[in-house]
Amino acid sequence: MTIGLVDVDNTSFPNLALGKIARHHKAIGDSVEWIDPLFGGGFDKVYMSKVFTFTPDYDYPIVADEIERGGTGYDIHKALPNEIDRLQPDYDFLGVPSDTAYGFLTRGCPNKCKWCIVPIKEGKQRPYMDVEEIAIEGRKNLILMDNNVLASDYGLGQIEKIIKSGYRVDFNQALDARLVTEDIAKMLAQVRWISVIRFGCDTPKQIGECNKAMQMIDKHRKNPASYLFYTMIGDDINEDYARLSAFRDNKRVRLVAQPYRDFNNPNQIIPQWQKDMARWAMRREIYATCDFKDYEPRKGFKCKEYLK
Repeated sequence: MTIGLVDVDNTSFPNLALGKIARHHKAIGDSVEWIDPLFGGGFDKVYMSKVFTFTPDYDYPIVADEIERGGTGYDIHKALPNEIDRLQPDYDFLGVPSDTAYGFLTRGCPNKCKWCIVPIKEGKQRPYMDVEEIAIEGRKNLILMDNNVLASDYGLGQIEKIIKSGYRVDFNQALDARLVTEDIAKMLAQVRWISVIRFGCDTPKQIGECNKAMQMIDKHRKNPASYLFYTMIGDDINEDYARLSAFRDNKRVRLVAQPYRDFNNPNQIIPQWQKDMARWAMRREIYATCDFKDYEPRKGFKCKEYLK
């Protein structure tokens, strides 16, 4: 069979589901290739993956005997068959560096944050893979996408294995600072981080929890770590302004500010103030030197106008 793959989102992040599908079909002797928009025909089967509901659909013609669509952007409840899901992606096909692997140790999350789709899509937290299953082909840099790895004994046990094996990791969906105890902080201080330690900071209460977690982790390290906080921008501009401003004096903290996305409304319009606040927070050279009130995203307009 001739298999065609389409990554509808077309981001720089590798589509792991398509990578697993590629490995499966190659293993049974099929040919697999990315679809060229100019030559989208002649396939026995085409798989299309769309992660985000707000991504425009693929509008190039495809000629195939069968087309299968998957991913949250198409169907929140659709999942890969278990025999494919348990595979590791074909990293050569995805163009991933030879020292890097991606995966999940756990799936699901015990929290039910109103802005998060994970509990609806994946349910309660459960063990998923062992780190040794992910670190294939001698890959030592692991991008792990668990949504709340600190929330289970299994996840904590996997972090202990990571430390003993000397893997370098990035929990790129962030950790929950509220779960960082002294013992967990000591453990996290021993991890070899690829770059930064990521935490979520989506509510006012989490400001103090993030500061406390940083202090505990740094106490057990020779050198203070660098941190990145995921911060959601909701519909309360004053609360968002206060929360995002809380880390301006800490040079080791960077923010990723994301306006709230309604997964049930692909036609959602993001307010201009949320876009301006996100740009202010994520441009460290602006964030560290300029209060949001004084930020001038467009000539003649300062953001203090939003806060009146």
